[in-house]
Amino acid sequence: MSKVIGMGNALVDILTRLQDDTILSELKYPKGSMQLVNIEEVANVLLATRDFPRNQASGGSAANTIHGLANLGVETGFFGKVGRDEWGAFFRSDLEKRSIKPYLLESDNESGRAFALISPDSERTFATFLGAAVELAHHEIPDSLFDDYSILHIEGYLVQNRDLIRHALQLAKSKGLKVSLDLASFNVVEDNLDFLHEMVEKYVDILFANEEEAKAFTGLAEEEALHKISEFCDLTVLKLGKKGSVIKHHDEIVKIAPIQVESLDTTGAGDLYASGFLFGMIHGLSIQQCGRIGSLLAGKVIEVIGPKMDDATWNMIKEEVAALMN
Repeated sequence: MSKVIGMGNALVDILTRLQDDTILSELKYPKGSMQLVNIEEVANVLLATRDFPRNQASGGSAANTIHGLANLGVETGFFGKVGRDEWGAFFRSDLEKRSIKPYLLESDNESGRAFALISPDSERTFATFLGAAVELAHHEIPDSLFDDYSILHIEGYLVQNRDLIRHALQLAKSKGLKVSLDLASFNVVEDNLDFLHEMVEKYVDILFANEEEAKAFTGLAEEEALHKISEFCDLTVLKLGKKGSVIKHHDEIVKIAPIQVESLDTTGAGDLYASGFLFGMIHGLSIQQCGRIGSLLAGKVIEVIGPKMDDATWNMIKEEVAALMN
């Protein structure tokens, strides 16, 4: 079976459910966006949300996707950087519990954290303190890192380090890996448009984007954006939330309906969709089956707070995936 390695910002998610969007306005955070914050702003976020319940989970977009694949039985690894602190130890432990091979470098600075502010309609807004995660450098990527893998899944959030992304993609392609990219937040795409265009055109085989990200990337909406992106890569997945998803593979276009769920928190929905889709690809399933498994995982994860589901839920998911495969 193909093995998948993820590369991204190693973050611990701090998940906070808001009563309304007032705090987002006070903090001047556009709803649904991701903004990078410094350690002083971390204190502001903690102060503003002090009266709301919180919980934590290891996170980061690519790491979430790798966790999903590992829970489905795929051999996986993850490459990133953490601090020598309780957050870094928590992140490593979470990988090892799921038999994900940790390729984690360490820093004397604090580990990264992502503050997920969850609105009542389940939309989430991120304030991300990258900490040690941002220190990952292109020269720290071992030449042998990708030797045992068939797919590299990478997150667009890494664009703060363009040399890192470029080197990783070049190395992966030289080793014969397929490259899967999740575009990340729409404002990240807007701020790094030319660079992302270059990377997608040169190196990316599979691209995942939601509606806002695809519009930021192309200036077009929905299926027009899908067609434009497909000029650059072999397979494009457009995630449309409650409207499902649309996939284009060369001239084949497939529409996938969402599953019916009660949405509690959309954190991790796109990441887990990628898990399901890549799982289907690894097993040689049709584009329709890949999309349906992606939709299943995305639907299930938004019924819980945070990007992680318990073992009982995963057992149910695996039964449904087996049925979809047959």
